[in-house]
Amino acid sequence: MTDTYRRGLDTLARAGNKPDGAQNKLAEVSPDFARMAIAFPYGEIFSRSQLDVKTRELLAVVATAALGALPQLRGHVAAALHFGWSQAEVIEAVMQTAVFAGFPAATNSLTACHDLLVSGGDYCAPCQSTVSADGQACPRA
Repeated sequence: MTDTYRRGLDTLARAGNKPDGAQNKLAEVSPDFARMAIAFPYGEIFSRSQLDVKTRELLAVVATAALGALPQLRGHVAAALHFGWSQAEVIEAVMQTAVFAGFPAATNSLTACHDLLVSGGDYCAPCQSTVSADGQACPRA
């Protein structure tokens, strides 16, 4: 295991993310690419000291929303909420993408993350579901 891959896994863990079904499927098809998909963005870029991970997650929300990468967007929205961005701040960031990427990108992004952005509870990144407003932990975490 390379140092950058280990740093990438550590960065993902701090965001509350665990490997999921999509990552496992990717690893079955191409283990090397699955490792690179963690080592480069999370082990090389997200771990740099010039920006904190909280800021990098909001930037990732905007980028994935603009690209229409909805499965990845959900993970980054969950991580942004985990790192302390409010639902209102994340919504504003996604709304900003309408200016540069168009209303369809922003609309699809907000719709895809509806449960994360309107829930009274928090988001459980490991199982990708909401935690109830009364604070009950996700049974699948």
